[in-house]
Amino acid sequence: MTNDKSGTFSVYQRDEQPFGKTWEEWTTKWWIWFLSISKKMNPAVNESGEKAIIGETDPNVWFLAATTGGTVERCVKLPPGISLLFPVINATTSYSEEPRLKYDYELTLYVKSHIDDILIKEASIDGLDIAISENHRVQSSPFEFSYPEELPKDNIYFAYGGNTRGAGDGYWIFLKPLSEGEHYIRTFGSCISGRVQIGVRWRIIVEPSKS
Repeated sequence: MTNDKSGTFSVYQRDEQPFGKTWEEWTTKWWIWFLSISKKMNPAVNESGEKAIIGETDPNVWFLAATTGGTVERCVKLPPGISLLFPVINATTSYSEEPRLKYDYELTLYVKSHIDDILIKEASIDGLDIAISENHRVQSSPFEFSYPEELPKDNIYFAYGGNTRGAGDGYWIFLKPLSEGEHYIRTFGSCISGRVQIGVRWRIIVEPSKS
């Protein structure tokens, strides 16, 4: 990964451990956050960005979601001093979604095969392109999480609610806190066939410090 820096943004490098955690640990936290949100409230299916920060609890790092298919434009406001972790494109599965899978290594291979098929990986921040390479790829080892149980299959993957085990894979950007004001982030990914296309254009507004 190049040391992407400009007058407006800077990213964490792959060998860094932001706030004491590896990228693998952070992407696992991202998946647990993402999968635990009901379909109605999930930011991946919200086009405007109104629900983009649902469930954010970490004081240093907030998560942004892409879509489950297609492209959208979103706007979100952030307090100052927040780092952002978000996918260019990623994939997950679990025993709830794929009960035919019986072992952790099968979960890992399943998501790996989907990400191996990704051909186009693009991103830009404030108009500056970021070259997405294999160094941006993070495989999240199998982890425990819980799908919402309030309603049957009340999640974006229509899996049964409750505790299960999943794995994730994908290409990620880990952005250091942006300066006050407006910023623009674009991500896009597509598989070889073009059947899967996922993209987001973000308008990020970092609010001024209250101090």
